[in-house]
Formats: sequence, structure tokens, C-alpha cells
Amino acid sequence: MNMDGSIADAGADALRLRSGLISRRSFLAGSAVGVGALGLAGCAGDGMSLAEAQKLYGPMPNEKFPIPAIDVSKVDPKYYRRTVAYDSKEAPGTIIVDPANYYVYRIEGDGTATRYGANVGRDGFRWKGDAYVGRKSEWATWTPPKEMIKRQPEAAKYARGMPGGLDNPLGARTLHLYQNGAYTLYTIYASLDAESIGNGITSGCIGLLTPDMIHLYDQTPVKTKVVVLAA
Repeated sequence: MNMDGSIADAGADALRLRSGLISRRSFLAGSAVGVGALGLAGCAGDGMSLAEAQKLYGPMPNEKFPIPAIDVSKVDPKYYRRTVAYDSKEAPGTIIVDPANYYVYRIEGDGTATRYGANVGRDGFRWKGDAYVGRKSEWATWTPPKEMIKRQPEAAKYARGMPGGLDNPLGARTLHLYQNGAYTLYTIYASLDAESIGNGITSGCIGLLTPDMIHLYDQTPVKTKVVVLAA
């Protein structure tokens, strides 16, 4: 595998902030993100108003676990979903991850792509190379790897798995990445953490805002190629 850094605890990337539950950032092992609210107001870039963004990232009450609205005031407008010009030799449907710029692209053909803002691996956990979607999950069970439990004993309570739900780090949808028939332990997952977008906070997984992840998931079949660029 053409990877840099550890993949042992990649499944632990994104526990959400919920009172009474384990803090998401307590699991980011040494991460120094400390992101404050951006407090962006008025209008968004690229022609999308804040009101339009609030609609795009609004609540999804019909999900198995109703999804709350994303607080888009905490997301830099450049990370809102949009169609962009993007020249690529990759086939339509291919997913390209650009960790250096915190973007994920879905190639649409005709020189365009759908672009999503993302969170990515923190220093020491970034990787690059080609993979593919080996399987897909809705509201997946998350099981912390042994290496993570050793480092963060509070995760031991989930050693037999955390059921799907809003507090589960894999979120509403997950694309599991494989190479040569083997699961890499890396995923593209759904996040409710608006402040994480545009930051390196994970153990190598890639997080999209939940509405964006559902949008990508619905268009992505198993075996889709995924290209992770160098950071």
C-alpha cells in the first residue's frame, strides 16, 4: 500500500460533541486543532448566500436518526458544495481527495466536478495513493481498534461496537476504502462537526458534512476509484 503514517486507529476519527458522551476531540490523540467559531456572516462566496447554504445544509428529519441542521456560520463559504471546472483524465464518478486544500471532488465529466469541503488527516497521519470503495454503510457500527483503546482507555466501552446513530463517529454514511482486496481502515465518512471542515484532525479518514456525504454516497457505487493526492 502506498500510504504514509499509521492506519491502526483510523476508525476513531470523528466522535461528535454531545453532552454526556465522549468528546470528539478527546479522541483526536494529540490534535492541536483548537478551532474557534468562524462567525461568518452576511453572504457566502461563489454566489451562494448564507440563506442558500442554510437550506442546502438544513435538517434531514426523514433519516433513520433525524439529522440536525449544520451551523454553516462556522464553515468557511469556500467549502460549501458546488460544481467547479476541473480537468481530469479520471473517469466520471471517480473521487479525488485533495488534502492539501481540504477538498473532495467527484468527477462529473465535461471538465467539471462536484467539490465538497472536507476534514483530513492531521500531521503524521496523512497518506496518498489509489484505493477504491470496497463497501458502503448506512449508520454503520463503529468499533475502536485495539491500538486506540490502549492509547485512550475510555474507548474500551465500545470494544464490542458502538451502534449507528448521531453520536457514532462514522455518521450517517460511510465509504470504506480498500486496496488490493484488503480494507485499509480508512473511510470517507459523514460529519456533523462544522468546525472540522478545512482542518487536519483525523487519523487519516476523510470527513464531509453530513448532507454532502449523503449526496456523494448516493452517487457512488462499490468499486468506485478513489485517488488521494499528496498533502
